[in-house]
Amino acid sequence: MHQFEQLLRSVVLAWGKTDQNGDSARRGGPAWNPLLAHLLDVAATAGVLWDRHLPPHIRKRLTEAFGAGNETTARQVVMLLAALHDLGKASDCFLGQWQHGRGKTQMKAQAKTWEEQARAAGLPLGDDLAHAYYARHEHIAAAALPRLLGCACTECGGTGTRHEGLHDAGALLGGHHGHIPHPETVDRARGAAPVTQWGDVHAAIVQTVAETVGLDLANVAKAVNPVRPSARVAFLYLMYLADWVASDTEFFNFRVHTTPVTDWWQAALQEADRAVHARRLTRWQARPVTWEEMWPDTPSPRAFQTDGMRLAPAEGQAMIVVESDTGSGKTRLALWMAHHLARTCGYSGLYMALPTRAAGNQVANELKKLLHAVLAPGEVRDMALVHGTAQATDLVHELVDAHQAHGDPLTDLSATVETATCTDSGQAVLNPWYLRRCLALVAGFGVGTVDQIALAPQGSRHWALRLGALMCKVVIIDEAHAYELFQQNLLSAAVEWLAEGGASLVVLSATLPRSIRNELTTAWRRGLGTTGHDDGTAGPIMVLDHNGRISRGGPLPHDPHTPKLLTDIQLIKDPGDTSLVAHLLNQARNGGCVVVRSTRVGPCQSRYRKALQLASAHGWQPDEILILHGMLLPRHRLQLETRLADMLGPGPRGLRNRDRPGRLLVLATGVIEQSLDLDFDHGVTDLCPIDVAVQFRGRIHRHAVNDLHRPSWCCTPRLSMLWQPGTDGLPIVEPPDFTAGRPIGTYDGLVYAPYVLAASWHTLAQRRDPDGIVRLETPRDSEWALESVYGEAIQVAGPAQALLNRTRTAHLDALADEALQAEARLFRPFTRRRRTPVATYDLASGNNQGDGDNGGLTGIAAVSRLGEDSVDCLILYQQQNGTITYDHEGMHKADLGQRSPSRDVSAYRRQQKDLLANTLALPARWWLGRHPLQPIADWSRHPHPALRNKPVILLSPTGTCLSGPVGMLRYDHTTGLERS
Repeated sequence: MHQFEQLLRSVVLAWGKTDQNGDSARRGGPAWNPLLAHLLDVAATAGVLWDRHLPPHIRKRLTEAFGAGNETTARQVVMLLAALHDLGKASDCFLGQWQHGRGKTQMKAQAKTWEEQARAAGLPLGDDLAHAYYARHEHIAAAALPRLLGCACTECGGTGTRHEGLHDAGALLGGHHGHIPHPETVDRARGAAPVTQWGDVHAAIVQTVAETVGLDLANVAKAVNPVRPSARVAFLYLMYLADWVASDTEFFNFRVHTTPVTDWWQAALQEADRAVHARRLTRWQARPVTWEEMWPDTPSPRAFQTDGMRLAPAEGQAMIVVESDTGSGKTRLALWMAHHLARTCGYSGLYMALPTRAAGNQVANELKKLLHAVLAPGEVRDMALVHGTAQATDLVHELVDAHQAHGDPLTDLSATVETATCTDSGQAVLNPWYLRRCLALVAGFGVGTVDQIALAPQGSRHWALRLGALMCKVVIIDEAHAYELFQQNLLSAAVEWLAEGGASLVVLSATLPRSIRNELTTAWRRGLGTTGHDDGTAGPIMVLDHNGRISRGGPLPHDPHTPKLLTDIQLIKDPGDTSLVAHLLNQARNGGCVVVRSTRVGPCQSRYRKALQLASAHGWQPDEILILHGMLLPRHRLQLETRLADMLGPGPRGLRNRDRPGRLLVLATGVIEQSLDLDFDHGVTDLCPIDVAVQFRGRIHRHAVNDLHRPSWCCTPRLSMLWQPGTDGLPIVEPPDFTAGRPIGTYDGLVYAPYVLAASWHTLAQRRDPDGIVRLETPRDSEWALESVYGEAIQVAGPAQALLNRTRTAHLDALADEALQAEARLFRPFTRRRRTPVATYDLASGNNQGDGDNGGLTGIAAVSRLGEDSVDCLILYQQQNGTITYDHEGMHKADLGQRSPSRDVSAYRRQQKDLLANTLALPARWWLGRHPLQPIADWSRHPHPALRNKPVILLSPTGTCLSGPVGMLRYDHTTGLERS
């Protein structure tokens, strides 16, 4: 024992963190934190997170994998393993970084003093720390851990059998910086901390941590067997979170190496409890709430919603698929389902995924209402908006402001717990901590794009944090029909992981093809490891329970009581912008709110300009004509979306919106139909896929309360679909291809698959009545409409067959390529043939996979969609006096100084919001072709701190480009960005 105590006196001199930011010095603390102290901080945090953050089904999986079924043992083992993530820091190559690596010069003297103390205490430092054999510390930990916990295989220096569970645990620890390492990487790391030099130190650290958490090391090898894939993800998730929380110097103090280790542990327990509470990482306890309490503005559920509530399983995880028309109340039913599942299964929250950022922004307000109702009085929960420009939205800043009112440690260091006053309802807030990379999904509640789910089963850095956070929740996927095959394959893999991990899933769609429904069903059952039973019932709501059994319900299409959505669809040959706009202005002269949906931004801008030219002649004012598309700066687009919602959204408590204008013409792209709750009297669209048309027509006569007030010319819901005829009388659906002898074409064929456009046109054309109208009634006609296009190949006589055959062949080839690209990136929990768990090292990744947000190698990097590449550019205005502003009027001066969240969080937040509001993604193709933009490397550099390393475009107040690609771009705050 005396020898161990002597060894421990040297062990406590191994540093784990240094005071690079000066936080410890400001509190009068030491310049470095002992490695052992940080490991105990992480162990304590992992224990608190186990008790207060992890839902029951995640604890169960960890108990099987790390406790042989005993939860007490599993908790202790997980605390030990999470603590040992930084074990490899006890090595020459790491410990020498303080003095010989990068860092503040003024700390080098402190490093020298530390080294002298460490050597004097007997820490086995090498003679030349500046040139030590290098390996990353997490890989050193991965190599050393199995031996230290009892493996006696040849790799561990013995002659016994390899303990696969311990080697798996080592590999997981080796991934604590985001990537599970490859076996060769771990093997190379052994030379950085030879057993003869560092073995005793490592053993002393392991023994000290084990004794501190109350664990007998002799039991570890028998307990550790992380075969189940979801258990590995759950452990990574917990380890990441525990490490990040315990590294937060707002809550955890550096320890003085001369104080007893037992004092460190007591402080760690207190600080861990405080940190988890302050970050609101405690698990949500959903309380009983009635529908009326949840949705007071619609106190009685519709019959469709009542059917869904009746189908909800009484226990266990489930996948619920809800197919119903736009505006039928799917979203509210899904949120009710999420609350119900949280109550029965103990989920920690929910994440709602949508196809676009704009859709997420609107649904976030609906979720905020829900939380106001379902949280207990005085309860405060974090709600994150999860997409690339979330910080540009007013909602995020309102949530952060609400958080600060409850005591934010960033601005009020005395506030160690929430100081919320008791109110009659709960409140949604957002701790700025969740604005950091990857952490938004950890927040109890979130709304964002589907990209987060698509990235979860790919090997990007910290992929298991994304997936683990989702496994703790109910996940809602809205508009499940709106994703390309590449994304569908990613979602299928994510569904398999979620099913295996114990999560629940709610899938919403107005137009879900049978093939996608079947694939989601198969993926769910594959994750559960069962084929299940189908009870043969029918209905638009399908429930797959935790045994894979299928039951259905809800109103049937031919039931006379089923709500029906009727729309007349008319195929019209495109008359050209002038004739089209003149006709609509004349038609709606005496009233009518009309929307024209263009497939691409260019035609949308052209039609808008034509409408302005003709407005006066038809008695219209310019402010009665609006344009909305994706090439508007978020600053302008968000304002316009809000304005449209105020004019065309629903009124209070189901009443008519008093602000609804008598007439309005909106020129838009596809952003108009994605979860924006707008009601138009009449709609026009370019030729588009039939499911897109069905989705878009959900914005026509959406609010029945307006029906009695609609002008006579549009009292019947009608959608006009424009198509361009070729010389053969068939629609032009393919892009121009001069090499193929096809000089005439449409670039819409680069947005949508030409086959899908041709098949949609053919399907509608065959359904026309003698008046040339397609009388579409859903849900009655939903299946034939979708399966005619996305099902078996269409067989038809005449020249249309050649067009369909040619485009279908190209379409199938493109789908096959998308499937291959998805499969090349995916991590699956099980092998496809035998459904055996994949090995831990099969989940290895690295820098080639990137961060999910950026980086990596083309074709390997994790991406959420295959759309064309883009470049985020910051667009600002330069006034005549040289002042740089966010707006063309020069009223909002740009803050381009150096802002830090640690010094002035309010100024930093305002600056980040404004910069994101002026950031726009430019298509990468603009740098290609006959008139490419200048390379970004040739753009002018700006000295302002906020503009460093950013592609910056400076505009004159009139929108001409002054800096960047000079003379090649124009921006107008109304029409958006376009090439000159």
